Amino acid sequence: MAEPVRVIKAGDLVAADPTSGMLRMRAFELPILWSGQVITQPGAISGWHHHDKNESSLYIVRGVLRLEFEGTDEYLDAVAGDFVHVPAFTIHRESNPSSDPSLAIIARAGGGIPTVNVDPPTAGRSSDRSR
Repeated sequence: MAEPVRVIKAGDLVAADPTSGMLRMRAFELPILWSGQVITQPGAISGWHHHDKNESSLYIVRGVLRLEFEGTDEYLDAVAGDFVHVPAFTIHRESNPSSDPSLAIIARAGGGIPTVNVDPPTAGRSSDRSR
């Protein structure tokens, strides 16, 4: 028999998959699906990481989530109401350039390791945050 339909209450989320500068909370994890949320505090910059063979989808509930990717000095800003797709194995980091915490809902599909923290890229990325 399949698992029953369930509701995971906000208070039942558990801290998971730590990356510096971010608070990820897991709602549930199945063999090919991870679901949860991430809160990024104002001014926070996460560590560089990827999500293994998982395709990641984020829905921005509030605030601004800035995304930077290995190999470019460009960045993308996502705001409340936006969806973000991060392809599997994409080395990236998030930050919050605003004065309010950001909140995003995450779904990852693929069954890989939820988060793999990596060393900062050395080529194709400026360490200078001013643009």
